[in-house]
Amino acid sequence: MAIDTVPPLFAAQLNYLVTHSPIPMKVEQMWSGSKYHGLFDRFTLVIPFCLDYIKWDVIYNAQYPLAAPDIIFGPEDESFRPFHAAGEEGDLKSPKNSLSDWNTKDHTRLLSLILELRDLYMAYQRKRVGEVDDDRLKFEISTVISKKGIEMSMSSGAEKPEEVKFAVPLLEMDINKMVTGCTWRHQQKIFLQVIFPVGRKYSSAPTAPRLKLVASSELKALFSIEDFRLPPWLEGMCMAEYLPTLEEMLESQIADAVSLIDIRRKFIVALAPLFGRPVEADPVFCRKATFLASSGVFTFLVHFSLPLQFPKLQPVLMLQSSQHFNSHSAPIKSPLLTNFPWSPRWETSEMVERMFDFLAEECLNFKKYCNESLLQQR
Repeated sequence: MAIDTVPPLFAAQLNYLVTHSPIPMKVEQMWSGSKYHGLFDRFTLVIPFCLDYIKWDVIYNAQYPLAAPDIIFGPEDESFRPFHAAGEEGDLKSPKNSLSDWNTKDHTRLLSLILELRDLYMAYQRKRVGEVDDDRLKFEISTVISKKGIEMSMSSGAEKPEEVKFAVPLLEMDINKMVTGCTWRHQQKIFLQVIFPVGRKYSSAPTAPRLKLVASSELKALFSIEDFRLPPWLEGMCMAEYLPTLEEMLESQIADAVSLIDIRRKFIVALAPLFGRPVEADPVFCRKATFLASSGVFTFLVHFSLPLQFPKLQPVLMLQSSQHFNSHSAPIKSPLLTNFPWSPRWETSEMVERMFDFLAEECLNFKKYCNESLLQQR
């Protein structure tokens, strides 16, 4: 983001929005509204909504920096008029909204405005979904409407059938607090995406909706959503029946994932007697550790990568020379190594000893590989 070319008042509001938003919003592009001054006074915001994104253009005017911005919504939302009902038609500065008594010098105002508009957009989409002439959907909505944080949206187009998408937040547990020392800025969440086709008549045996688990991207350091197997959607089932089983399974597996952190930590600690203190290590999730080793005068780094399913799945090793460099001045590294003896049933001490014995021989092969690489560069 070329913040130096943004007028200071706008930059302060935009910086506050990006760094303090409770949801991860980002700026997609910035441009100038004038061909003369060249100042970036308008930009596109990418805003998470219903497990997808909406894009709104925020239009300031660098020549009138104290004026409130205009917000331009997407072309598919022409009927979304968030402040229309609060005042006269077309009066976006009607009372009791974030544009009332606008103060550009207050750097919190833009974030407040966007969050208010997003809440109104959520209500707008919920109203659209509620007006759908589909008995099954009306029933599904009635069973989950009270669930806190649920979002829904209507999608339709000339080339695709009408569908209703639900984003259902799962689990009441605070995952952030379960991981000691985690640096996640946003609350980690898991959602179930449920997509129903819009029909006209209620069927006694309706088809199952499309289901998908979606989680915050940072959660992959702890738990793999991709490896989670959704329970089957049984015939005649509704969301209110499906969710408790799903949440029970998720809660159990996340608790297991948290307990595995301590197992990985104990393994890294057990490496120290043979490999010495690590040069660096992941102190939160204990997924990685690096040790300095030597064989004679040959010194090298040993990188350990521990999978989420450790010790069921073995670590992955990589060696990196501290003395040999390729033609791009980067240190020479070995391929990923997994061909060492391993059993999840071994005691931790035996795992470490077997790996140490393997590396005592493998480092000689790696030294030879490094020397050959240097000869090829000449």
